[in-house]
Amino acid sequence: MIDCLIAARYFIMRAYEDGIEAEMTNMKVQKLLYYAQSIHLALYNEPLFDEEIQAWRYGPVCPPAYRFYSEFEAKQLPIPGKESLSQLPIEKKELLEEIWGYFGGYHAYRLSDMTHGEFPWKKARKNLPPEASSTEAILLNDMKALGYQKLDLIERDNPVYEQAMSKVLKDTLASESSNRIGKGEVRDWLNSLLD
Repeated sequence: MIDCLIAARYFIMRAYEDGIEAEMTNMKVQKLLYYAQSIHLALYNEPLFDEEIQAWRYGPVCPPAYRFYSEFEAKQLPIPGKESLSQLPIEKKELLEEIWGYFGGYHAYRLSDMTHGEFPWKKARKNLPPEASSTEAILLNDMKALGYQKLDLIERDNPVYEQAMSKVLKDTLASESSNRIGKGEVRDWLNSLLD
């Protein structure tokens, strides 16, 4: 596991590298941490970081990361030094890069709207009015289920997906074999194409 602030610094650094540092606010970092935690749970069945994510009024928030950047309010976050990422293992960096590639281009308000429409945040809010405060933790199992949903969307958005599925269907229809594709085999095959 890594510290939530290491993941936050990675996303901030990537925003500067992509020239969208003005969009990198505390709100955006919070939503990226939420999606990173969700997808990591789905892929590895364990959290990316220990710190909990809570169902705050404006969406999912990791309180330690929020407090760390709270002085900036809705302003651009400062670029961290590269040495602050020296403890980031390569496999975690690769995952964070994938998260950034899929979610990093969204504006903070769009990310917030997305999280408000998803079941983990709604469930943790327990039907509170929109303006009500809450520090209720979002359950890891709920984030994991969301991670599976997001992975499916990411997979379907991949340009190779449609081509690969067309080939599978064409091969299947042309085949006279009675062999059927087993559960999970298509996903494994698609993953082998993407490696």
